[in-house]
Amino acid sequence: MKIIGIDPGMAIVGYSILDFDGETPTLLHSGSIRTAKEKSESARLLEIFEDMTTIVEKYKPDIASIEKLFFFKNQTTVMPVAHARGVILTVLEKSQIPIFEYTPMEVKQVLTGYGRADKKEVQQMVKIALNRDELPKLDDTVDAIAIAICHTRNCL
Repeated sequence: MKIIGIDPGMAIVGYSILDFDGETPTLLHSGSIRTAKEKSESARLLEIFEDMTTIVEKYKPDIASIEKLFFFKNQTTVMPVAHARGVILTVLEKSQIPIFEYTPMEVKQVLTGYGRADKKEVQQMVKIALNRDELPKLDDTVDAIAIAICHTRNCL
């Protein structure tokens, strides 16, 4: 089963494609969609829509696991992130991919056993889950991998 993990954002959307055989997750691909802040919000949303559509068409995931907006410290970025998330959900729904949503606290709880774990603890558990020494450099991409791994442990 292929799972797409998504960490939504306006500037950066992290994504990952995991293959899960029922026991072990295998990272097939990961990356990010980056939009330029000089562009209008509508142009950036269209770029996210088009890039996410391409990713979904290329990798044909069976399930989507996406970060759910639960609480946002920075009120100036919550609306653009919500808009980007809406565009991503639209792509997934249009492609008839079942969508599962997890808050950051749920992802941390499932991966580390502690809902307030820091990024380094989550990264370490992602390395262990994938049996890797190295992870992508971008936090948003690693978060997308963690969200996909969360689904393998939480719902399947």
